[in-house]
Amino acid sequence: MTREIRIRNFALGGNHPFVLIAGPCVIESESSTFEAASRLKQITAELGIPFVFKSSYDKANRSSAQSFRGPGLKEGLRILGRIGKELDLPLLSDVHRFEEIGRAAEVLDILQIPAFLCRQTDFVIDIAKTGKIVNIKKGQFLAPWDIKNVAEKAVAAGNHNVIITERGVSFGYNNLVADMRSIPVMRGFGYPVVFDATHAVQLPGAGGTASSGDRQFVPHLARAAAAVGIDALFMEVHACPDKALCDGPNMMSLDELPALLKQVQEIDRIIKR
Repeated sequence: MTREIRIRNFALGGNHPFVLIAGPCVIESESSTFEAASRLKQITAELGIPFVFKSSYDKANRSSAQSFRGPGLKEGLRILGRIGKELDLPLLSDVHRFEEIGRAAEVLDILQIPAFLCRQTDFVIDIAKTGKIVNIKKGQFLAPWDIKNVAEKAVAAGNHNVIITERGVSFGYNNLVADMRSIPVMRGFGYPVVFDATHAVQLPGAGGTASSGDRQFVPHLARAAAAVGIDALFMEVHACPDKALCDGPNMMSLDELPALLKQVQEIDRIIKR
């Protein structure tokens, strides 16, 4: 059983029901992001699923210099802060630079270390020192047992509120594969494990100047991960993925989300009985 971590008025880990971490890949506008958060809150409230809202204020690891990155640190955190306050939602976003850590920690409940930065020791330590919950995304280049060393860096900095996210592993060029064996391996270290069902179907760089993806497989992987046993499900969703400014090919439509969450919820209940 994994460590139990408190997020406001609910718990993640232990033998608790899965938590949903979801939202648009990036903040496209204040109104669209607020609308997405409101709808996600309604969906999860109706299903009784604990919910953390996720969106990025800056997607710093884009394929091209011309790719949309979001409103930036100051404006993005203002928007997220408003959503967190007015909708009473815990917040998660990814942090890419040392200079962002302090300001992000003032607004966010969970600081996310991007997959490409998970091996940067000083960065991991500085984020851990904020005392906030740390979500470490396992790099596509790491074996599941390698992530234990990363998590222990955060713990050594005095922070035991660590969660790990599986988002697939590189399989040749422009492709990822989700190895479900990694989930029990990582949960065996005692840290809550999240499965990222949307980035797991990403095709990195396959669009030439952007990543592509195959969203039709998102429901299949989400159900499979729940059957293996997860503490949280991470999904990037959008009102109209085909018009999204970032990661549209691997995001799921908000309209399709409730049906999938009901299935995942049923599987999760069976596994944790």
